[in-house]
Amino acid sequence: MPSRRDSPGCVTVRWERSSLAIMTLLTTPTGAPATTAMLTDHYEFTMVRAALRSQTAFRRSVFELFARRLPEGRRYGVVAGVGRALDAIQAFRFDEETLNYLLERNVIDTDLAEWLSHYKFKGDVWGYPEGEVYFPGSPLLIVEGTFAEACLLETLLLSIYNYDCAVASAASRMTAMAGERPCIEMGSRRTNEYAAVAAARAAYIAGFASTSNLEAGRHYGIPTTGTAAHSFTLLHDSEEEAFKAQLKTLGKGTTLLVDTYDIEEAVRTGVRLSKGKLGAIRLDSGDLAEQAADVRALLDSLGATKTKIIVTSDLDEHQIAALRAAPVDGYGVGTSLVTGSGAPTCGFVYKLVARATSEERDAELLPVAKKSAGKISIGGRKYALRRIGKTGRAEAEVVGVGTAPANDGNDRPLLVQLMAKGRPIGREPLEAARERHRQARAELPRSALKMSKGEPALPTILLDEAGGAAENPYAGEEAQ
Repeated sequence: MPSRRDSPGCVTVRWERSSLAIMTLLTTPTGAPATTAMLTDHYEFTMVRAALRSQTAFRRSVFELFARRLPEGRRYGVVAGVGRALDAIQAFRFDEETLNYLLERNVIDTDLAEWLSHYKFKGDVWGYPEGEVYFPGSPLLIVEGTFAEACLLETLLLSIYNYDCAVASAASRMTAMAGERPCIEMGSRRTNEYAAVAAARAAYIAGFASTSNLEAGRHYGIPTTGTAAHSFTLLHDSEEEAFKAQLKTLGKGTTLLVDTYDIEEAVRTGVRLSKGKLGAIRLDSGDLAEQAADVRALLDSLGATKTKIIVTSDLDEHQIAALRAAPVDGYGVGTSLVTGSGAPTCGFVYKLVARATSEERDAELLPVAKKSAGKISIGGRKYALRRIGKTGRAEAEVVGVGTAPANDGNDRPLLVQLMAKGRPIGREPLEAARERHRQARAELPRSALKMSKGEPALPTILLDEAGGAAENPYAGEEAQ
């Protein structure tokens, strides 16, 4: 409960939690905050504080997370971050220290502090499952609860979805171009330490085979891998000594970095020391296609026909596509991946689309929308399905406003319930998300996998409550 402790010249409001309000916070990855409640913007509390005064804070409300458009030239996006979002919602709680910080800076008042001290999201959440693809206007996440409890989650959910989906969307384009050749996530040193873990998770959902990030391996069970840096070779008096040490420690199946000095000499040394049984070599500079061809020919001439070639060096989906004809066995990708390959955010927004006429439990739910130029939203709760043609290919994203679109028999509903009355029910293994993405991408039109700039691979069709076509503000020039 709130109390006032007076000191000379000032009055300080302090919050003292009663024994009945003590909570147990969920554990999070090492180093991450124990509560996610402060991973938000000041204005969330401004709105809730004022809504409490106007007696509108507890009106039943429906918020929707969506994108008005895809990043320029992209043909589809990939959903990731769902599992992280569920964990973050559960950890969105206010401890005594947090409440005092907010009170002392007048971000909240004592009435709001009292309500926040018991905060626990108790609403329902529906959304696209991880690994699914999305298009402009797709209702990726629908959050239903009181205005106050759902409003506070805006910034947290947007920060997770905007980043994770950006990485997964880039990763999907890369794995599509790589085909059966594995992609390795190696971007930890190109982003902040927590984003690196999230990026590894998102990339794995979109088909990457492994990561260099050990925390991602520990926390999410993603396979980890690692070779050596040029510094390891430079540490030794000769390249041969460095290779001997690595082979003795890790065995002949290890991967040797061969471009510190002379590539041909390094390959010959590695093959000789491993007696032709070297696992792989890594190329990290120069003309990778030309070098891969030369090294493959050299390896084969030395009898190391099973030694693989891994290439790194600021790769992106376009360079991976250009290397498809080269004798390359795997790709290590870093900077481009963790920065979304030119699209570091998805441009998602979180908008109120329906709200009750009063705080009464059975009050009528009214659709609401904003009409700002270039920032239009569509009022009403949404339902979505993927229209599938007779050939098994996806033909359209169909979004019903207020009523679920009719399924013609082989269409695929897209929204699943993720939380029921505040309880997560949508958690699943990452392997399920990986497989879902493989299938969702495979059913898209072949044009979706073109790396050139283009329109979304599927049109988004909006239907009104009667099932008739509705105007779509996210299509054509207006969405651009």
